Amino acid sequence: MARSQIWITLAITLALVLFAAPAIADDVVDLTPDTFDKEVGQDRGALVEFFAPWCGHCKKLAPEYEKLGSSFKKAKSVLIGKVDCDQHKDLCSKYGVSGYPTIQWFPKGSFEAKKYEGQRTAEALAEFVNTEAGTNVKLAATPSSVVVLTSETFDQAVLDETKDVLVEFYAPWCGHCKHLAPTYEKVASVFKLDEHVVIANLDADQHKDLAEKYGVSGYPTLKFFPKGNKAGEDYEGGRDLDEFVKFINEKTGTSRDSKGQLTSQAGVVETLDSLVKEFVAAANDERKEILTKIEDEVSKLTGSAAKFGKVYVKVAKSIATKGTDYTKTETERLQRMLEKAISAAKADEFIIKKNILSVFSS
Repeated sequence: MARSQIWITLAITLALVLFAAPAIADDVVDLTPDTFDKEVGQDRGALVEFFAPWCGHCKKLAPEYEKLGSSFKKAKSVLIGKVDCDQHKDLCSKYGVSGYPTIQWFPKGSFEAKKYEGQRTAEALAEFVNTEAGTNVKLAATPSSVVVLTSETFDQAVLDETKDVLVEFYAPWCGHCKHLAPTYEKVASVFKLDEHVVIANLDADQHKDLAEKYGVSGYPTLKFFPKGNKAGEDYEGGRDLDEFVKFINEKTGTSRDSKGQLTSQAGVVETLDSLVKEFVAAANDERKEILTKIEDEVSKLTGSAAKFGKVYVKVAKSIATKGTDYTKTETERLQRMLEKAISAAKADEFIIKKNILSVFSS
């Protein structure tokens, strides 16, 4: 292979890695050994969480800490940051971190840390930061993505055969329910763009008849009502964000990560793999016949797969008329679009098409 071809291949590979997901600003700043001293101890105070990805207490804190980051993102005198101690052990050791999460406050112009010992809620953390930094930031109100059910709306929402619905039966006075609430809100946010997925809750203390109807005897009780079983089935998985996301993905065919971003499998229809390989390997004059086969297979698909299948057909038609270079040029165009400020829905659309293009490129 010529040197120029090698560089082109490397450039394309790097581009695919860099633009695997849309550029989304994070309100909590990820700190590394290369950036820590540039961000902390400078012209603003910094609250830093030292965490480990596998740590249960860290996962529990995550939605609260993100809420804090969102609230302080416009406060120029304060940085809300975090350090992954699994990746940056030396940096965490430098600041005496021996357990997770450890939260430390670094005053403006100083690397002398003050350990935070308060409650791990957004409210308590905000009060601490305001006191230390001399700010008066109010916690940002986060719009809820959880559908609130009542006796009047329950059947219409939950028994809809086109929806997969997860319902939390809770009581306002229940401590475990309060503990679950921020995580459950995050679950709803992750899947808010998936129209066939509904994350809902019902005040079972207020609507005792519905709780009794579905055999609810303790709180919180979580029941899943998939399209094919409106009698409901008990959710018995873990109650951290990753477990909920894994469950919903497996049960509903979605492909989201815990930040709500589509994975590299989003839009990919495995039953079309063999036909795509046949199409890619075929000569130009043979592709029309294989395209007809793809269209026939797509016509048999249902639900989300049917929608994705239509993208397969469009891509195949474009390759047939524009040549094999279409996958490369269209992928590059989508990558440029993903760099821009676009809506989450539009980003989903572009990522799905890019994933399908990659199937035709492999």
